[in-house]
Amino acid sequence: MIVLQDVHKSFGSKKVLQGINLEVPKGQSLVVIGGSGTGKSVLLKCVLGLVKQDQGTITVGGDILEPKTREAFLEKFGMLFQGGALFDSLPVWQNVAFRLLRGSLKRPKDEAKAIAIEKLRRVGLTAETADLFPAELSGGMQKRVSLARAICADPEVIFFDEPTTGLDPIMSGVINELIREIVTEMGATAITITHDMTSVRAIADQVAMLHDGKIRWIGPVGDIDTSGDAHLDQFIHGRADGPIEAVR
Repeated sequence: MIVLQDVHKSFGSKKVLQGINLEVPKGQSLVVIGGSGTGKSVLLKCVLGLVKQDQGTITVGGDILEPKTREAFLEKFGMLFQGGALFDSLPVWQNVAFRLLRGSLKRPKDEAKAIAIEKLRRVGLTAETADLFPAELSGGMQKRVSLARAICADPEVIFFDEPTTGLDPIMSGVINELIREIVTEMGATAITITHDMTSVRAIADQVAMLHDGKIRWIGPVGDIDTSGDAHLDQFIHGRADGPIEAVR
């Protein structure tokens, strides 16, 4: 579904991505891990077309991603942002149905609200939540609303950027479970960025470790504990000592 071939991206003299080769089969969930500043968010931004790679090609559904076709590509995507990124001035249902109220996916207002309420129910929120504002919700509820928005247009591809940031362990478990269920139900292709190893084990089919701008290791989630890769082993166990230099 998503293929990156020899993708490079630099900002000035800073080389962020240095020849990324990656394939995400349709319907699979890939989790990208790696330390802060290793290029995980830049990788997502390149696939979304928010940042243009300096070299290499990115294909989605067999078509090369380029500016003239980007709008059509974006209709296939859903996105759960790290901080939720809800619009404070809009009620919950308008946040969820944001894409259905404008552009090429526009639906009549009543229909858009009905779809939003259905998606809210899917993430465990009641219909009464629809007319509240984000500020009236807890952090966990806001994350659920963000998840409902990500799936509102039934996307083929969903990106999750640090989906459990700021949540307590119990709510993190709930969100991980919801993500796994929804991706499976929809048959969607998913890419998740996270530092949370609990999320990795709950969400992933495949895991890719990004280090020094390259894919250091990739394989099934069940193999991460026996990979034999010193970088991956240090990261998943949170060790200060190892080949990855910790800033002290």
